[in-house]
Amino acid sequence: MKKKKTFDMLNGSIWNKLILFALPLAASSILQQLFNAADVAVVGSFAGSGALAAVGANGPIINLLVNSFVGLSIGANVVIASFIGQNDEKRTSLAAHTSILMSVIIGIVLLFVGFFFARPILELMSTPDDIINLAEVYLKIYFIGVPFVMLYNFAAAVLRSKGDTQRPLIALFIGGVINIILNLFFVVVLHMSVEGVAIGTVVSNIFSSMMLLYWLMHETDALRIDLKELKINGRILKRIAKIGVPAGLQGMVFSISNVCIQSSLNALGSDAIAASSAALNYEYFAYYILSSFAQAAVTFIGQNYSAKKYDRCKKITLQSFLLGGGATTMVACMIFVIFDHFFISFFTSDVSVASLAYTRMKIILPFQFLNMSIEVFSSVMRGVGYSSVPAGICVAGICGVRLAYLYTIYPSIASYDHLLIIYPISWFVTVLALALVYFIHVRPKVYHHQAAN
Repeated sequence: MKKKKTFDMLNGSIWNKLILFALPLAASSILQQLFNAADVAVVGSFAGSGALAAVGANGPIINLLVNSFVGLSIGANVVIASFIGQNDEKRTSLAAHTSILMSVIIGIVLLFVGFFFARPILELMSTPDDIINLAEVYLKIYFIGVPFVMLYNFAAAVLRSKGDTQRPLIALFIGGVINIILNLFFVVVLHMSVEGVAIGTVVSNIFSSMMLLYWLMHETDALRIDLKELKINGRILKRIAKIGVPAGLQGMVFSISNVCIQSSLNALGSDAIAASSAALNYEYFAYYILSSFAQAAVTFIGQNYSAKKYDRCKKITLQSFLLGGGATTMVACMIFVIFDHFFISFFTSDVSVASLAYTRMKIILPFQFLNMSIEVFSSVMRGVGYSSVPAGICVAGICGVRLAYLYTIYPSIASYDHLLIIYPISWFVTVLALALVYFIHVRPKVYHHQAAN
């Protein structure tokens, strides 16, 4: 059983193992997004565009609060993978237990923040009066389930550190089916609105996280979780934080800039909010495909770098770009753009809303290859211990450029199209900076000097 769930990242061909690792991970992330997509589709079809806009208005808030800490799970993934690469079972076990307990603590903190500050946050974002009450209901219920969201992400990171991407996918698939069934039951049968889809999402997250925890408690290797042994190891926590905090900061920066953009979007009215909510699902799908190869890169490089296989790290970097970019992400994006009418029809039948959704897809999706480059460069640097470098660059390139645009140029040309164009512009600036730093500073210093030693 163990051999079926783990594969050798240190030897043999790379490209096929990257695919075997990344595709289940992409499917897992897409299923996770389908939780929200199912909410959007059900309320858009059966509860009206107001409910659709209310759910969509919460997306950037949820991403901001959750993604700020999910970055720590990336730190856990890298640290555990490095211990596995060193065959250090004791520290592998300590890191796994530290990660699981940390996820529960973070989840409880986020629950209270999201629940009790829901209304002030929505007001701060200039959420329209006609949807703010529905948005508040959805947000409060959603955050009741956030501890389970965090538990899932950290438990999945523990399993993925040894190459097991299949069981997180299975857990999410089951959770996704539960979510869709409950959404339809609450909204169509019981005639509930946003509260129905929020409850369905919470229940599905509980199922998914509990399945992963059960599997970890029954592992036969160093990743086995014993609830009685759950404790925070200070040294390992520092190692996780060293990588995870900058990664979380990078995720938070993306989310902060998106919250600011959402505030500007809110000022354009409910149709613009609903349209972006529908189109955004396909941006998430594309992002999860590209980020799966980035996460594969950080795990593979984490193990190989710890094993001092530097030439192999270079090959992993190149193949992650090729497979994650041209072979998968751009193909998916082009399919979404070409068949945009078909894909948007799942979320709305309102002609004006759909038209705005098509516009968003055409402006943003063709440039997702830039976003892919940002993720892969960042993951490669994290895998070799340079986590703060990409975080700092993304703070300036993503958040800095977007905020500068929003508060200087945009007010004089305010429109839906002019608001969205800042996404590809900020991606271009950021990936250019990351590439320069990687090829001039990180790659020569890490690989050439280390190999010489």
